[in-house]
Amino acid sequence: MARTGWLASLWHWLIAGGLALLIVASSGWAVLALWYRLPGPSVLRYGLAGLWIIAALACCVGLFLKGWPARALLGYLAMYLVLGAWWWTIQPATERDWAPDVAHIVGGTQEGDNRVTVNNVRNFQWRTPQDFDERWETRHYDLDQLRSVDLLVSYWMGPAIAHTLVSFGFDDGRYLTFSVEIRKERGEAFSTLGGFFKEYEVSIIAADERDIVRVRTNTRGEDVYLYRVQMPKPVMQDLFRAYLDEAHQLQREPRYYNTLTSNCTTLVYAMMKRIVPGLPFDYRLLLSGYLPEYVHSVGALAPGVPFAALKDKGHINARALKADDAEDFSARIREGIPGADEPSYDADN
Repeated sequence: MARTGWLASLWHWLIAGGLALLIVASSGWAVLALWYRLPGPSVLRYGLAGLWIIAALACCVGLFLKGWPARALLGYLAMYLVLGAWWWTIQPATERDWAPDVAHIVGGTQEGDNRVTVNNVRNFQWRTPQDFDERWETRHYDLDQLRSVDLLVSYWMGPAIAHTLVSFGFDDGRYLTFSVEIRKERGEAFSTLGGFFKEYEVSIIAADERDIVRVRTNTRGEDVYLYRVQMPKPVMQDLFRAYLDEAHQLQREPRYYNTLTSNCTTLVYAMMKRIVPGLPFDYRLLLSGYLPEYVHSVGALAPGVPFAALKDKGHINARALKADDAEDFSARIREGIPGADEPSYDADN
């Protein structure tokens, strides 16, 4: 009898301990959500976050007291239901006081089979991150003249975290680069942690390489690598259209950026998976700094070249700094990159 009572007591403590850990973990998320998204002064956010911590700790204690576990658990669930109802009311928007560099999401219209007009192409002249001339342009492209797709990876926070860009090259030497970015409001700065808590909407920017690549290499000092991607022309065309379709969808139904699940890499993967069914998922899609290794592992970079050589030759910063604002900036940053002299597709097939 004594042994049965001891086992029951142990079982109760194990269950209570497990539930307490869940409360602590979920409270961590709740406190951060209140801090990042609750409107009002800091004192209000501190106050409500503090009250949540006190209430959560009281619920944890209640789990271990005779006669209180059910009430403690129900009380915490009620708190979370209220939090969830508030969280649901935080909806993304298309109209805010946006930062100038993300003031417009790219748009496009197709004329005939493969002629495309692209609106809101960004072509800023950057002097410093805060000093620039704004230019938004309309450009026309013939997707039958698509020649290449390049992957650019810009490192700004260690080897595992990078920003991903995809650049389309045409027979006439022009390049158009697409980038999935957070849509910051004026004066707002990026926070990796804030990206988990509906801090930013997501946007798709199309830009000239002398803007969107050069600002990273020459103005911000990020390390940028460029890789030529092997891709059949019909898939290249479909990916180009997919960017415009995704941008159109965002204009109609805005969505929030998420640092882990809806970012510059996972959205590109989602578009590619619609075009190429069966494309394998990999942890390197979440740790975007390792994305080039993933693309190499599926055989989509220059064939027969070790990845270490691709990365070494793909570092474009020195060439970008030397080219600066030259008209042939795009050609000069590709000098010496394996496969860059050839189209992305096999011209013989």
